Amino acid sequence: MLKKLPDAEFEVMKAVWCIDAPMSVNTVARQMDKSWKIQTLISLMHRLVKRGFIRTEKNGNERVYFPLVAREEYLKLETGNFVKQYHGSSIMNLVTTLYDNKDLSDSDIDELLIWAKERKV
Repeated sequence: MLKKLPDAEFEVMKAVWCIDAPMSVNTVARQMDKSWKIQTLISLMHRLVKRGFIRTEKNGNERVYFPLVAREEYLKLETGNFVKQYHGSSIMNLVTTLYDNKDLSDSDIDELLIWAKERKV
């Protein structure tokens, strides 16, 4: 069962999801906007292996990594948890908050209306 990742591990996964597998730690480091030490990145990737988000195998002298959890799968979990925790499982509460804070543009609202009409059928 998937669980919420700490922010640092999520940052690593965002990089992993942008790279074709297999990938090395150095490849992940180049993809990231952070300037973490390689040992820090290795530790974070080891935690992700333990959590079941990536797997690793030896390839010659280096370890390579493969994602096991798709970006969409994880974001579905996070979004559901967010709406449940902060908006009482109500999409309308979320949309109202975004609208009241002026975080929705007219084009965002138009897109939402089109999306809703397509699903209502």
